[in-house]
Amino acid sequence: TIVVEATREEGIDITDQKLKILTADAVQASDVVITMGCGDACRFFPGKRYLDWRLDDPAGQTFDAIRPIRDEIRRRVENLI
Repeated sequence: TIVVEATREEGIDITDQKLKILTADAVQASDVVITMGCGDACRFFPGKRYLDWRLDDPAGQTFDAIRPIRDEIRRRVENLI
C-alpha cells in the first residue's frame, strides 16, 4: 500500500504490521497509551498517561499527502523519547 511505501521511504518496513485492538493487557503494560481519535470509545485505565493524537487519516490519500502525516507521527514519537 501507499502507507507501506511511505514508511519504507524512511527505512521502516511495516509490511507485516496489522491494526491492533487496544486490549486491557496492552494498556496495563504501557507507560503511555497513544490513541488516534477514538475519544470516549477507548477504554480508560486510571493512572495511565493518555495522548490522543488527532491526525489526518491516510486511507485513500496520495503519496504526497501521506508524507506529512508520517513525518508528524515521527516528530511526536521522537518527542516522547
